[in-house]
Amino acid sequence: MGSVNGTLVSEAGDVTWLRADVALAAAARRTGGQLARSIGLGEERVAQVELCVTEMATNILRHAEDGALALHVVRSHDRAAVECLALDTGPGIQDVGAALRDGTSGAGTLGIGLGAIARAADSFDVHTLPGRGSVVHTRFWTADGPPPDAGPVAVGGLTRPIGGEQVCGDTWAVRTVAQSDGEATLVLMCDGLGHGPLAARVSERARSAFRESRGTSPGAVMQDVHRELRGTRGAAVALALVDARRQRVELMGVGNISALITADGGRAGLLSLPGIVGLQLPRPRTFDAAFPPGAVLVMHSDGLSDRWKPADFPGLFARHPSLIAAQLLNQAGVRRDDAGIVVAGHRRP
Repeated sequence: MGSVNGTLVSEAGDVTWLRADVALAAAARRTGGQLARSIGLGEERVAQVELCVTEMATNILRHAEDGALALHVVRSHDRAAVECLALDTGPGIQDVGAALRDGTSGAGTLGIGLGAIARAADSFDVHTLPGRGSVVHTRFWTADGPPPDAGPVAVGGLTRPIGGEQVCGDTWAVRTVAQSDGEATLVLMCDGLGHGPLAARVSERARSAFRESRGTSPGAVMQDVHRELRGTRGAAVALALVDARRQRVELMGVGNISALITADGGRAGLLSLPGIVGLQLPRPRTFDAAFPPGAVLVMHSDGLSDRWKPADFPGLFARHPSLIAAQLLNQAGVRRDDAGIVVAGHRRP
């Protein structure tokens, strides 16, 4: 995946959300198989995806108070994968080690359990909060070999539409940009005003402008996005330049996008300015903060509460960014609005 300047690393795609009901397991199997075939996985691999998502669905129905599956295709550096996320709201997994042991089925039905899912998937992780809920994260990549190397900054994100809508008005994207001493990572988070297809069209135009922009700074790219969104209903947009070499993040945000950095249990917010991209762009102004190894940048729309604290999620911020995004959405998401979140983590050497 290329762009005018740098390489498109990853971006939001269509996410299929399956709520917990009696048809969840069958719907998960069908959707997982369709996605696996769509990226060219062989039938044996398709069967593994189908079996794993069925077990994940059955665990939610048997053990959770409520939950959902989020299934979609992710792309990174010319590779594709089916990403499967199982989110539930309780009671959590009391003994993760026991759940991962061979022969232990989370539901007592399929008999494959989390341990077999972990072996079948190219990427696997689980994060649980006793009494509050768990997220299981898996990826099944095309082609043989290990998953693509994310480099010093790993990214992931997730979107969820408001109840009653099929498409989400929020989006995100990540690409590299050239710097004098190497490459940095540029991250977009966009919330098209309103909901549904009209908001989604605005966000898609913003994402297209982000891909095609020749800008290498948040302010320059913001100008390109603003020009592209003229004549639309507009959007809230935040752009962050993550420079792992300098261990800094620069952010320009316009509208109601929250951005913060968490490191060593602390939390530092980065300000967004009032305005609407495409309608009323304020004078460009960026804010910056330290981004040491182990730090995590979180950017999200107003579909998530901004009252969460890193201390409420022990062990989460050392995990894969997609799992971080899913657990934050699971615990802090509000269903009365579209929700979008993108996470960038500075990997420790």
